[in-house]
Amino acid sequence: MINRDDIRSSFVRAGYDYWLGKQRALGNGEAIPMRRDFDPLIEAPRIVPHLMLMDVQPDPLDFRYRVVGTALRPHMAEDWTGRWLSDISFQRPGSTVWENNVIVLKERRPLLACPPYIGPHKDFLFVESIIMPLAGEGDAIAMLMFAVDFIRGPGRG
Repeated sequence: MINRDDIRSSFVRAGYDYWLGKQRALGNGEAIPMRRDFDPLIEAPRIVPHLMLMDVQPDPLDFRYRVVGTALRPHMAEDWTGRWLSDISFQRPGSTVWENNVIVLKERRPLLACPPYIGPHKDFLFVESIIMPLAGEGDAIAMLMFAVDFIRGPGRG
């Protein structure tokens, strides 16, 4: 279980709370909500710009950026919408981003991840994100939902 006090960003905390609320509504503490359980545009519009969705391809394992929130795109090295992680040099298997996704798949629970920031803004120290599994039909994890924010150095906004 993630300690909410360890989360710096109010957007990331709100995204995690949103996922937890859907999980609790299922009545089973280990249940994984389905993508269709979420309607953030209606239910949580404040966090939508900070959300990202990734498709999970099980065999061969890969992850595809499906949705990248509008608050995230300007801070990324490029717009990765529609791209596979295996096609992005610093996100391929063995990278922190890839391995964090694999942990969520294997452990079937959210993960607080703070990978180093790689992008156009030199004042960002790291990316803070919660990676949350979303089930498809059946028990398999079909998508990952991320609540993301960028953490700046002290005195930098």
